[in-house]
Amino acid sequence: MPDDLSGLTALLVVAERRSFTAAAAELGVTPSAVSQSVRALEERVGVRLLQRTTRSVGLTEAGTRFLDRLRPAMEGVRAAFESLDEVRGRPAGTLRLNIPRLASEWVIEPILASFLAAHPEIKLDITLDDGITDIVAGGFDAGIRVGEMLDRDVIAVRLTDDMRMAVVGSPAYFAARGKPRHPRELHAHDCINYRQIRSGALYRWEFTDEGRDITLAVDGRLTTNDQDIMARAARDGLGLAYLFEHTVADDLAHKRLVRILTPYCPRFPGLFLYYPSRTQTPPKLRALVEFLRARRRKRPSPSA
Repeated sequence: MPDDLSGLTALLVVAERRSFTAAAAELGVTPSAVSQSVRALEERVGVRLLQRTTRSVGLTEAGTRFLDRLRPAMEGVRAAFESLDEVRGRPAGTLRLNIPRLASEWVIEPILASFLAAHPEIKLDITLDDGITDIVAGGFDAGIRVGEMLDRDVIAVRLTDDMRMAVVGSPAYFAARGKPRHPRELHAHDCINYRQIRSGALYRWEFTDEGRDITLAVDGRLTTNDQDIMARAARDGLGLAYLFEHTVADDLAHKRLVRILTPYCPRFPGLFLYYPSRTQTPPKLRALVEFLRARRRKRPSPSA
């Protein structure tokens, strides 16, 4: 077994980012340095691990098998270094988070300055991701997601109260088309569809009626994977949108949008910080968890 571990971190990051340039930016070195490090590793083990083209970088079959074994081993190395932080008694190092844009605006952005000021030895590396990413495979310390999307084998920390969706449209739209009284009447209206980022499927609008769940495939002239575009389009009268209640609160207050079908929109678990179950939580992650918990105790969270 080779004793020299150089190149392993570079290989992991290149495989995750599918790009030497992106990997170099994360590692704080040049793309040439990353390429040379990985190539030296391949020469040392005598096997091609990456398949390079002019447009992309991917793993070879051997590279895939190698990384399947390498990831947990490198996680162990990282945990060993983090154990030294326990001895030093202070949180330090880079904390990598994978979060949706919604959580960034509600939870993370408001505490960035105060958290970093309180913990000067912590660096934050935040990736905005509205899909469902495997945080372990992606090398993240933690993620934030809606409660109903979490696996059972993770540790979850509640960040907000339960939330609710809202069906909204502009006053001009309703003046021209009228208001549906029941979710099933949405089939007669222009609805703005949301395309899910990972699967590419159209999101089905969810309702409850006398205890029964209803999911509807709606139709309209506009489809997007961005909720800001959906809200703008609804304000411009292009159709009805199905959005998080909190994101349109200001529009509703100023009557730029009108809400309908409220009794049919169910509550659902709010946002949670989650991370893999471990015997010991790294000090840097524990510091964030405690900071967010303290903030939630002091300040009401967005809720329905």
